[in-house]
Amino acid sequence: MSGIDALYLITGFAVMVFALLTLTDRDHPRRLGTSAFWMIFGISLAFGQWLPNVVVGLAMLAMALLAATGQLGFGNYGQLSDEARQQRRQRLGSRLFIPALVIPIGTFLYTLTTGQSALVGLGLATVLAFAVALLLLRERPGTGMQEGRRLADAIGWAAILPQFLAALGLLFDQAGVGQTIAGLVSSVVPDTSLIACVIAYCVGMAVFTMLMGNGFAAFAVITSGIGYPLVIALHGGNPAIVGVLGMLSGYCGTLMTPMAANFNIVPAALLELDDRYHIIRAQIIPALVMLMANISLMLLLAF
Repeated sequence: MSGIDALYLITGFAVMVFALLTLTDRDHPRRLGTSAFWMIFGISLAFGQWLPNVVVGLAMLAMALLAATGQLGFGNYGQLSDEARQQRRQRLGSRLFIPALVIPIGTFLYTLTTGQSALVGLGLATVLAFAVALLLLRERPGTGMQEGRRLADAIGWAAILPQFLAALGLLFDQAGVGQTIAGLVSSVVPDTSLIACVIAYCVGMAVFTMLMGNGFAAFAVITSGIGYPLVIALHGGNPAIVGVLGMLSGYCGTLMTPMAANFNIVPAALLELDDRYHIIRAQIIPALVMLMANISLMLLLAF
């Protein structure tokens, strides 16, 4: 078993524990639906590589049905009172940041010393940070799992959106959507104009990312349809510069869409903001400024 496989297995088992804890939570108004949602997700994470594709597909449809019919909710997580948390915060002070720092430092050291995937290092560092947090706070593992369940319920269906969108981007690429987009753009944008092609590529990356919610998925489609044939092959753009600034243009779209749930909707849920779109509204102007800067830099540096 590879390190990535082990990481998915550990993550899947953790999510299945969330499901079992929800199932035993008598105060949870939608414990059956919520428990089923996280159990299906945990099984797909842990054993998805060994399950038939049709089984995984049906599991995803079942999760979508549970979310669409409002079967997810919040329960009782045994949290400390606000006063108790404030006292603990005052007692520990800046030491509360130690578990959070373990994750990036551990990931960096693992990658530096082993040369293996940073994703595996991230998983191991997260497990280590969990252990450090338990020691620091003098809590039992069950308390940490309950808190993990609370965060999972706060995020809800948005937790699986990145995987859905990444798969959708691959599907679009395999279906030849990039070539279709290239034909549409060529019929509208004068391909003899360098400026028009660069604008079409950067804006296309931003817009398609807004629709997909995933810059990597958009990159495969828009770069194969516009970036390579028009900007690189036709006008001789530097592939490295075009690719980097094109991806950054996609990130500009990430800042402006609720489809990028892990960047925009999940933080709003975790911060318990009244307006779930507040983060997006605050990012629109900086995103547009960055998009214009990307277009200018591509014209200046790539040719």
